[in-house]
Amino acid sequence: MLKLPILLLTIGYGVVMWFFSAWRLKKQMDETSTPLADPGLEAEFARMARVLDVDRIKVHVHEVEPVNGLAAPDGRIFITRGFLRKYHAGEVTAAEMASVVAHELGHVALGHARRRLIDFSGQNAIRVVLAGVLGRILPGVGVYVANALASLVAARLSRQDEYEADAYASALLVKAGIGTAPQKSLFGKLSTLTGMGGNGMPAWLMSHPKTEERVAAIEALEARWQIKG
Repeated sequence: MLKLPILLLTIGYGVVMWFFSAWRLKKQMDETSTPLADPGLEAEFARMARVLDVDRIKVHVHEVEPVNGLAAPDGRIFITRGFLRKYHAGEVTAAEMASVVAHELGHVALGHARRRLIDFSGQNAIRVVLAGVLGRILPGVGVYVANALASLVAARLSRQDEYEADAYASALLVKAGIGTAPQKSLFGKLSTLTGMGGNGMPAWLMSHPKTEERVAAIEALEARWQIKG
C-alpha cells in the first residue's frame, strides 16, 4: 500500500503542475492574442454586458486557426482567429458567436478552472494509487489500466463542466434577449466548423458531451423555465 507521504507528494506535484500549466498558458496567450474589435459582435456582447451589469465584456482573439473558444484560468475570454474567420465568411452569425462567449463566461463564473485544480490533483493521486494496486494484480498492464480509468474520470468531470457552462449561457442569452436558438444552431455546425465530428467515439470517452445531448439538456431547461413562468 502507498504511504501517506507519497500520496501527499503526488497531490502536491499535481498542484504544482497545474499552476505551471496555467502560467505557461497565460504566457502563450499574451504572446499570441489581440483584443477583439468588431462592431457587430460588440453589439451582441453589449446586450449580455447589461444583464451582467458590467460596462463591457472583453474578448481577445487567439491568433491560431483551429475553431475554438477558451476561458483562461485568469478569467479572460478568447475566441480563435479561425473562429472569427468563419464569422466573417458568414458561416457563423453574431448571435452564435455571442453564445460561444456566454459559454466561456459560464466556465469563469462557475469557477471551473479552480475546480480543475482540485480534480487534477485528485486524479493524479487516484492514478498513482490504482497503478500501485493494479500493478500487483495485473503485472505489466496495471499501470495502463490505471491511466485509462483516471482518464475516464477526467472526461466525465469535463463533460459535467460543459453542461453547467451551457446552462449558464442559456440563462444569460435568454435574459439578454438573444435566446437559445443561436446556441443550439451553433452546436449543429460545430462538427463541420472544427472538422472533427467525434461520431465514432463513445460519449463516455469524450471530454465534451454529444451535440444532441447538449441540445436536449438546453431544451429541458427551457421546458422547466416555461413551467415556472
